[in-house]
Amino acid sequence: MLLDLKDLRAMLQHVGDNAKQYTTEYGNVSMATVGIIQRQLLTLESQGGDTFFGEPALSIEDLFKVDNAGNGYINILSADKLLQSPKVYSTFLLWLLSELFEHLPEVGDLDKPKLVFFFDEAHLLFDDAPKALLDKIEQVVRLIRSKGVGVFFISQNPLDIPDVVLGQLGNRVQHALRAFTPRDQKAVTSAATTFRQNPQLNITSVITELQVGEALVSMLETNGNPAIVQRAFIIPPFSQIGPITMDVRQSIIKKSQFFSKYDKAYDRESAYEVLKKKVSDKLPQKGENQQTGGNYQQAKKPAGRQSDSVGTAMLKSAGRAISSQVGREIVRGILGSIFSAKKRTLHFKIEFYV
Repeated sequence: MLLDLKDLRAMLQHVGDNAKQYTTEYGNVSMATVGIIQRQLLTLESQGGDTFFGEPALSIEDLFKVDNAGNGYINILSADKLLQSPKVYSTFLLWLLSELFEHLPEVGDLDKPKLVFFFDEAHLLFDDAPKALLDKIEQVVRLIRSKGVGVFFISQNPLDIPDVVLGQLGNRVQHALRAFTPRDQKAVTSAATTFRQNPQLNITSVITELQVGEALVSMLETNGNPAIVQRAFIIPPFSQIGPITMDVRQSIIKKSQFFSKYDKAYDRESAYEVLKKKVSDKLPQKGENQQTGGNYQQAKKPAGRQSDSVGTAMLKSAGRAISSQVGREIVRGILGSIFSAKKRTLHFKIEFYV
């Protein structure tokens, strides 16, 4: 089982160390490719991926919970720190959207969606996003409605949303935009052209004239076509303005029925532990000869032998480290430097004792 990053890294190392064994079944295993993947995993790990990806894993079904009266819940992903780790954030969103798309059944056009996503500060989602994530977002936005899921992107500027995604959004609520620069004017024009025109409104002008609490609104009609845009007043929110305190947040979390499910992390036996045990079982036990399995006597150092030179000491140290992958990399680097720096031929005799 691959449950966390160390499982994936252990599996990749196992494949790399046994590449010849898998060649006939899977084709050539490129060590360069394995190395590239390992370096990408290190990047994820440095951004907190080692704790983010593990168990208990988020269950998609928990997002659909309702109370006894059938009312749904608001689930908040506090991503203020997560946004500082763009690779982990993108990877998580890609996983989340893929899980929804692949596991939810087709239900058609429901009167009330089963789940609605609101992506606030959407520009952070699309800035420097990998193509795989953009392709998945476009696919989800285009097809997820038939699975009873709605998606809203919230941003200060319509230019923050890629055109391929913007073109798939049916419902639009546009607050005021101020045009002080050429880029601002371009944003106003872009926003105006996304609405179904209303003969009684000059949309380009109205966008810059909207007051606090006003918006241009266009929703989908029953036949799926966007309605003519209208100038409307927005009901003020009946909620707290600004973030809650950490004490209030912790109180809400501890009252959740899922607190005991997600509170503590655990690490089951999986690929990392299994592969580590396999390596341990293959190592020779104390008192056994690695080749024959019999007993051996370690060679004694000749009496009166002079102290090792620096070069000899380096080679002996390399011999002790050569059994590990890291050791092999170090030895190749050291010996490569020696041979490239010397014009004459060097001869070494290395004795290994196990």
